[in-house]
Amino acid sequence: MDVREAYLKFFESKGHTPVASAPLVPDDATLLFNNAGMVPFKTIFTGEVPVPENPRATSCQTCVRAGGKHNDLENVGHTARHHTFFEMLGNFSFGDYFKEEAIAYAWEFVTEVLALPVEKLWVTVHESDDEAEAIWKKHIAADRIMRLGDKDNFWQMGDTGPCGPCSEIFIDQGAEHFNGPEDYMGGDGDRFLEIWNLVFMQYERNAKGELNPLPKPSIDTGMGLERVVAVKEGKFSNYDSSLFMPIINKVEALIGKPYDYAGGASYRVIADHIRTVTFLLSQGTNFSNEGRGYVLRRILRRAVRHGYLLGFSKPFMHEIVDTVVELMGHQYPYLSEKAPVVKEQIMLEEERFFKTIEDGIALFSEELKKTKDVFSGETAFKLYDTFGFPLDLTEDMLREKGLGLDTATFERLMTEQRERAKAAWKGSGDAHVEGDFKALLEQFGENAFIGYSTMKATSKVLALLSTGFGREESLHARHEGWVLLDETPFYAESGGQTGDTGLLEGVAEVLETKKFFGLNLSKIRATATINVGDSVTAVVDEARREIERHHSATHLLHAALYEELGEHISQAGSLVEADRLRFDFSHPKAMTAAEIAAVEERVNLVVQRGITNATEEMDIEAAKQSGAKAQFGEKYGDRVRVVRFGDASIEFCGGTHVGSTSEIGMFVITKESGVSAGVRRIEAVCSKAAYDYFKQQRHLIGEAEAAVKNRDVLAGVERLKEQINTLRVELQDAQNAAKESLAAETINGVSVFVEEIKSGDVKGRIDELKNMNESVAAMLFQVKGDKVMIAAGVKNAGAKAGDWIKAIAPILGGGGGGRPDFAQAGGKDASKLPEALEASKAYITEALS
Repeated sequence: MDVREAYLKFFESKGHTPVASAPLVPDDATLLFNNAGMVPFKTIFTGEVPVPENPRATSCQTCVRAGGKHNDLENVGHTARHHTFFEMLGNFSFGDYFKEEAIAYAWEFVTEVLALPVEKLWVTVHESDDEAEAIWKKHIAADRIMRLGDKDNFWQMGDTGPCGPCSEIFIDQGAEHFNGPEDYMGGDGDRFLEIWNLVFMQYERNAKGELNPLPKPSIDTGMGLERVVAVKEGKFSNYDSSLFMPIINKVEALIGKPYDYAGGASYRVIADHIRTVTFLLSQGTNFSNEGRGYVLRRILRRAVRHGYLLGFSKPFMHEIVDTVVELMGHQYPYLSEKAPVVKEQIMLEEERFFKTIEDGIALFSEELKKTKDVFSGETAFKLYDTFGFPLDLTEDMLREKGLGLDTATFERLMTEQRERAKAAWKGSGDAHVEGDFKALLEQFGENAFIGYSTMKATSKVLALLSTGFGREESLHARHEGWVLLDETPFYAESGGQTGDTGLLEGVAEVLETKKFFGLNLSKIRATATINVGDSVTAVVDEARREIERHHSATHLLHAALYEELGEHISQAGSLVEADRLRFDFSHPKAMTAAEIAAVEERVNLVVQRGITNATEEMDIEAAKQSGAKAQFGEKYGDRVRVVRFGDASIEFCGGTHVGSTSEIGMFVITKESGVSAGVRRIEAVCSKAAYDYFKQQRHLIGEAEAAVKNRDVLAGVERLKEQINTLRVELQDAQNAAKESLAAETINGVSVFVEEIKSGDVKGRIDELKNMNESVAAMLFQVKGDKVMIAAGVKNAGAKAGDWIKAIAPILGGGGGGRPDFAQAGGKDASKLPEALEASKAYITEALS
């Protein structure tokens, strides 16, 4: 049975609109990832946006819980139902139906569609919810309904806002399988398994904590797909179901060891984590050292660590991606499309981490040398935190040596780290705006963007907002705020294209333009008083022309990379401004100089062809069939804009573009670099910015010509290189000459050298003298600025170099020492060098006499 499809079809038959799963990275500054089915509808429940035309929706939402408040990471693999990635089935009513219908739909689906045995089903309601209990009694026996308190059966989005009682459906998995002390209805055991939660959103909690009834209560439900599939298949662990066993079987085949549940936690960790990693990478999240990319890296490395425990010593996770695609690619086609580059990114990250594991083993071995009975908790934590070693891996290695571990210190450091991470995480880092956008949308609807065809328009001021998005009737000179125009030629920042600037002639400067819940708002600085209802002339700054040239060049660059490097190329991010563009794309290694030159040439050839822009709106399916490239995470409606430049480029795009590629003028790649594992970045310029870049390069060449005194810079550089080589030879000759000028004095058969040398390596000269003489005593001095370097060497002679240099260095205001055969020192007073030379000769003469 395809539970996912059955659920969506059931609720579609009940008048619900099926909504595709939203991206895992949410439009919500307070969340790391989409962690529940209701997250994409949060702004509807909070009243930030109006209720959609159909107030009923159903979805199967992909979710990740691996950071922030909702973090199941450490439990994954060790319990039957914890996952970092899961799918949440849900049906939603936005002020339409309420408890009666929600309960009836749930009961019908569970008992008739899923056909779960009625005699095994139980229900909980909030202790105060007489209404819900009365409704449930129409479907299930009263003795199978249990009332619970706020902890179990009351839901709230935050400290304030929408909230309400909830009702949960449980299935009894049998006393014959679960008979522990907590295996009772309402206990913490696994016998009674929650499969569905129905939230009755009927109150608004204010800042005082008071509950006030909502005028239009709503429904939010959540049913975990993995749990339901396991129940339908008669499995007591989600990991034993058909959603996970093919992945576990693949791991078995790769490592060559059979899986058994009792000792198979590492297999389960890998099976869970490869789903998370594959989905996040496929949706454009990349490995990094911060934010979501850091969480992604941590999840992969946790899986690799468990692979290491199983015996893997080289990359293996990338080989499991195809199994995930086989299981889920039908429902999520982008998995198949992105699989090649996802595998490449995973393999590169694995290779790095296996090297890190080797470094960790080296640290472990060093600490082991210092350990008598108990291994350091600090080092165990460093192995975990820096090198990614799980505690059980360290304990396993210690167990082999018969050693214990200071777990108390390890746990203290772990707790401190968790507190630091909790304090540091403030959501996604995006700006979160507060404003009554719902009222604006209900009053005016989304305002029209007319800037595709014009850069100047007469518009009406529908609303004015303060910088904090509060409604204003007027903005006075020198004050800043936001303006909502009925029709706007200003493009709102999106899709990598920067927002427009410009003027409201005679009344305001337009500083930037952004989109909030479908509203195109321009931030302005008033130069005169502007009022709601005014008619204004909106003029887009000419910088838009340059932005359009860079935007169109970005499309051509994307196509050229695809043609030159291969079909694995896909966009991972972009920025389009008036004076530059930046394009991030999936590729496993740095581009060669030849590849960069070839891509640049491809783009310029298309520019020179002067291909006309043929942009059209079309049905989204027709657009996909046309071969247009779409970007994951972008929100597309049923109708989409497709920008086509002949046979050179075709993409989904809501941005503004040139009318012909010839307007781009010239395209120059200025830099190619790495962003993260498997992701490269190209920075480039075109049009006026390309000309400015050319002028800068010409200026630099001019300066180079002047510096090398040759119009042919390369010839001038070659001449300088020859001069340097000549000078190097002459210097070497001079140094050799200086070496030959040292004269020895013989004292009782010992060759004695006490000299100042002008150049060369003092220590090296001492070594040479020792090698050239059977019996030698040498002290050499070299002045460098106002300081003096001293070195002494003795071989087969009745003196000690260390004692000799200790006697002489103080004369020069310094000190030093060393071994009997070699010593060195430094002096601060070069003016005393003649005195030091005399004293050195006197010392060695007396020592050898």
